[in-house]
Amino acid sequence: MATPCEALQFPPEKPATPAPPAGAAPALSVALAGTQAEVRQCQRLRYRIFADEMGATLDTPIPGVDQDDFDPLSRHLLVRDGRSGEIVGTTRLLIDSNPDYGARYYSETEFDLQNILDLPGRLMEVGRTCIHPDYRTGSTIAVLWQGIARMMVLHDVDYLIGCASIPLDDGGANAAAVMERLRERYYAAPHLRVYPQREPPAPVTDAVGPARIPSLLKAYLRLGAVICGEPYWDAQFNVADVFVLMDRDRIDRRYARHFVQKQD
Repeated sequence: MATPCEALQFPPEKPATPAPPAGAAPALSVALAGTQAEVRQCQRLRYRIFADEMGATLDTPIPGVDQDDFDPLSRHLLVRDGRSGEIVGTTRLLIDSNPDYGARYYSETEFDLQNILDLPGRLMEVGRTCIHPDYRTGSTIAVLWQGIARMMVLHDVDYLIGCASIPLDDGGANAAAVMERLRERYYAAPHLRVYPQREPPAPVTDAVGPARIPSLLKAYLRLGAVICGEPYWDAQFNVADVFVLMDRDRIDRRYARHFVQKQD
């Protein structure tokens, strides 16, 4: 039986190149956490972003570490800067083939997912995604997505699911503006709808300017994902979470080169 931190091997790629000299652009690579120490580094990065930067109230037994009951059941994907060796991005993946899993997704703690669970095919949930503030560029997100894509292929995943967060620190004005845009352009068909267990409060201020879509959510949408309903209010993180569904067979062709096509 695979352990939570087992290093599943991706298909062979080009040989590793030496780290670039100081001052050069980061040499980013993506891999699965292969040791418990690497999992812990991912959890510490999560704490730094979610608690220290975003102000989330995390219920964790270890200071400076973000962990919950879903971590031992997950694969932890990490992005590393080859120049410094630092882990600068991470996400965790829940795959329904895990024998210890019990068909339980983190998203089910926020939404009624029955319509999604009824879909034929295999699901993989992406969650707890975060990137070091010094590395929040399109290239870092692209490297992370390449790792996610390879995991989809290795495990023959048909649908990618997860929650994307919209901050509420402005009183909810931007979240309201983002939701208006999502309803107009990105809503799923009725048979794919999910239902939040708790909806965000009404915004206390009016939106000013265009909707500012968070980078992770924007990446989902560019790949062809749909939004499956109204958001959930995560008071612990002070965000509105939207449930995202991506059908692998409907990935936007402009970005399909990041994914290996399913084999017959």
